[in-house]
Amino acid sequence: MDSLDHEYLYDEGELYYDQFQSSGKMDDLDKAIEYGCRAVDLTPDGHPDLLARLTNLGVSYDDRFRQLGGMEDMEKAMECDIRALELTPENDPELPVRLGNVGISYTERYRRLGALVDLEKSIECRSRALTLTPDDDPSLSRRHAALGVAYSDRFERLGELGDLTKSIDCFSNALELTPDGHPDLPRRHATLGVSYTTLYQRLGGLEDLERAIKYNSHGLTLTPDDHPQLPDRYAGLGVSYGNRYQRLGNIDDCNKSIEYYSRALELTPDRHPDLPDRYADLGLSYSDRYKRQGGLDNLEQSVECRARALELTPDGHPDLPRRNSALGESYRDRYRRMGALDDLDNSVKYFSCSITLTPDGHPDLPGHHVALGVSYSDRYRRLGDPDDLEQAIESEFRAVILTPDGHPDLPRRLAALGVSYRDLYHHLGRPGDLESSIEKSSRALALSSEGDPDVSRRHAALGASYADLYQRSGEISDLEKAIEADRFALALTPDGHPELCLRHFNLAVSCHDQYKHTHQPSHLDSSLASFRQSAQLLTGAPRDVFDHAFRWAKIASKYNYLSCLEAFRATIELLPHFIWLGATTTQRYQDLSLAENVAVQAASAAIQSSEYNLALEWLEHARCVVWNQTLMLRSPVDHLELSHPVLAKRLQSVSQELHQASSTSSESGSATNTPEHRHRLARTYSDLLAEVRSLPGFEDFLQPTKIGNLVKAAQNGPVVVINCYEAHCDALVIIPGQDRVDHVALPDFSEKKTRNTYSEIEILLQHQGLRSSGYRRPIPEPNPEIGPVLADLWYGVVKPVLDYLGYMNSDPTDHLPHITWCPTGAVSFLPLHAAGDYDQPRSRVFDYIISSYTPTLAALLSPTPNLTPPNHFPQVLAIGQAITPGCSPLPGATSELAGVKTRTQGRASYSELIDEQATTGAVLDAMEQNDWVHLACHAHQSAADPTTSGFFLHNGMLDLVAINRRSFRNKGLAFLSACQTATGDEKLPDEAIHLASGMLMAGYPSVIATMWSVMDEDAPFVADRVYAQLMKDGKIGNGEAGKALYYAVKALREKVGEKEFGRWVPYIHIGS
Repeated sequence: MDSLDHEYLYDEGELYYDQFQSSGKMDDLDKAIEYGCRAVDLTPDGHPDLLARLTNLGVSYDDRFRQLGGMEDMEKAMECDIRALELTPENDPELPVRLGNVGISYTERYRRLGALVDLEKSIECRSRALTLTPDDDPSLSRRHAALGVAYSDRFERLGELGDLTKSIDCFSNALELTPDGHPDLPRRHATLGVSYTTLYQRLGGLEDLERAIKYNSHGLTLTPDDHPQLPDRYAGLGVSYGNRYQRLGNIDDCNKSIEYYSRALELTPDRHPDLPDRYADLGLSYSDRYKRQGGLDNLEQSVECRARALELTPDGHPDLPRRNSALGESYRDRYRRMGALDDLDNSVKYFSCSITLTPDGHPDLPGHHVALGVSYSDRYRRLGDPDDLEQAIESEFRAVILTPDGHPDLPRRLAALGVSYRDLYHHLGRPGDLESSIEKSSRALALSSEGDPDVSRRHAALGASYADLYQRSGEISDLEKAIEADRFALALTPDGHPELCLRHFNLAVSCHDQYKHTHQPSHLDSSLASFRQSAQLLTGAPRDVFDHAFRWAKIASKYNYLSCLEAFRATIELLPHFIWLGATTTQRYQDLSLAENVAVQAASAAIQSSEYNLALEWLEHARCVVWNQTLMLRSPVDHLELSHPVLAKRLQSVSQELHQASSTSSESGSATNTPEHRHRLARTYSDLLAEVRSLPGFEDFLQPTKIGNLVKAAQNGPVVVINCYEAHCDALVIIPGQDRVDHVALPDFSEKKTRNTYSEIEILLQHQGLRSSGYRRPIPEPNPEIGPVLADLWYGVVKPVLDYLGYMNSDPTDHLPHITWCPTGAVSFLPLHAAGDYDQPRSRVFDYIISSYTPTLAALLSPTPNLTPPNHFPQVLAIGQAITPGCSPLPGATSELAGVKTRTQGRASYSELIDEQATTGAVLDAMEQNDWVHLACHAHQSAADPTTSGFFLHNGMLDLVAINRRSFRNKGLAFLSACQTATGDEKLPDEAIHLASGMLMAGYPSVIATMWSVMDEDAPFVADRVYAQLMKDGKIGNGEAGKALYYAVKALREKVGEKEFGRWVPYIHIGS
């Protein structure tokens, strides 16, 4: 009966197992194991079927382990296999099979738990199985292959070359014994191909790499399309082509590796254990292609693939350090391309993780150390923190110490250390550090193999060190060595390489040094020719190419070369590529600090060549760059919509999304505001613009405004652009109705005098406490003595312009002409509207004109609503903060709003939000609903990050970022009765980063603001008179707001005294 029971149970188990094989349902496999266990338990010792039942039960447990990953199933499978082996007689023909099964189980457990003893037992079992297999046994090839796998695993673990050669011998024997047409033939080829790849990676023999490609190719060709190992075949061939690209530099090999890796990834199902490998491999090849050809797409793909690989790699996995290091590399590459510090910090973080996770003695450890050192070195060059330089040298030195002589990566590690020693020389000035740099760089070159793609970079590094040595020693022989190294580096860099621009630039700098030594014109010609080349290679990092063009322009300008204007034109055309829409607003402002008033310099060069139209265009295009980009994103597309509505809708949608994304910090945590997302949006936007501009009639769509339209900015009177650079100061004048730009030289003013004047004003204001905060002052401060400064402005800048326009000869009338000043550079901080000699009669600017300001001509070209229909009153929103948490009280705010309300009675729709009602959200929403806004509150101008400047409301700061995220339409006046709302950033004078410009950018074409802190009692006085004037006809176009402020300030001046400059000078009008 028992016999019948176990026979029945075994048969039932086999039936369920067969069902599982066809259905894949886990319930069937569970039943098969349940019946199989009971059958084995009831089968008596010595029964002829016991071994087979143990073997089959082990197979079922192994299948469930592979499906679910439960360690208990693995252990049960091993128990069955080991018991079956123990019960098998020595002369049993099934003994090799049983040994093979146990070897497989030990391998599985080793791969799961990492215990070396399991791997040793696997090799022991498989070796014995192979020894016991007769030469004519058809399983012989399989036994060779199985033993080869075990040796390969041990090589991966211990790195013993003997294990790798044994595995190749085994795999070669297995392939030789496998007949044509056998289903295992593709696997035999592929396994041997992978092993030869590993041997190449260890020893660098090119013949091993060629064998790897041959065997991997055969393996792929022989694998059917529906075979589950097809992804492995593609991946194996991708590895081999990637290795050959890295060795020989043929870009076709890199493209093939991407093709095969992509196919492998496409065929790999979700949650497959090889998925992290697929992403990691593809990320590597995209990284390789980026380094060779540039292309932001390659770089973004590299970051995304490597991030996904790391995300999918479980904790404790042996590849985790490598995944971290790879992602760190891609982040560093993106930093070098785009300049975002977040990327560089991420690079340091992931390289540090890779070191922490790598055990001592591991062969990858030196590579992780040098990678971290290079990122620290990059961060030192960006931020100048000596701790970063110290960390760089420490990491790179450790990498060199841990790298054995003869190792193929030793040259790379020596080269990195040499670069850091050069940085250390620049930091401390010690000659020994420069000598160390040259020694390391020279040794790296001497050890470099033929065809190494990094050789050109090593020549360039050596050249840079010799150039430094020349600067120190003055020996022409050192400079000649630098030039020789630069020429070698250039010759070895292929066309299209992203570092080719750097090679030309290095040679240009060295040739310029040579010219300064020899004064031979041919050397200057060579320098400028190399600068031109470096500025025209758009495969380079945009920040590098821009820097090269700018250096070219400055040197050409210095020596009065004809190429000067060509160089400045190239520089300005490169600016939007460097200050890219795909970056956040904050990063773009940070990057602009590297542009060193490029617009002012370019315009000055154009003016010296009498190219006044060109000068004006350059000042418009290369100043307020972020402003202009924002306006472009918000530009209406009505004309396009009439003829191409679908394209217009797509462009508008992408524009709005990009505007929101770029004005939000990357730290916001939004999944839609990652750098990758912004970069994709920016590329899509650029592609859509190109598509629109390819249409007939739209060739100039959203292109920079040309002079023919710029002169239309003079709608309400002349517009005067002031430009100062070095010894030259000039005014470019646009007169209404004229289509030309007039020029007025200002020889009594200069860039130096501009900066001195600004410094004097700042010192006086700070001394009187008018720059101490953005708060309105409850009591008067001592009057700042800025009279002499205002006199300098009068005689040096303003009076010559008024003389040119003929205004000094006119009698004072009630209808004064209106000038809109557009100052550039440091002139932006000067109170031109208050210029005058206050010790002489009729020597004040306000005796002759009404003054307004504009940051750009584009701001004057925007339409201003006149709100003239008799049944339409402006909707005025007033915000009052008499009491703000954390700020001093503003009792004047209450009376100020009362005055505004009284003046608007019956002439405007008035609403207000006061004190606790005025939250940031409520104010923004109300601004959407109303035409004008009046803010009576404290304000804050941030020097550290101007984009965080804002207004203090009841629940916090309403900052520029939040304001600019709104795209207000058809707005009117913004009256900023707060303090320092028109105080720009000293580091970025041409970007107009202040609250007043933020309101202009947000859609308010006319803004009343303040240059420094104002008196709390004066603010209601000025506001009352401004609104009294404006409410006469309820419009602000045609200069009415500027006129209203003029008369309000005139009244204040008469009340407090003309020389109380601190009280009336800060009030200014900006815009239409």
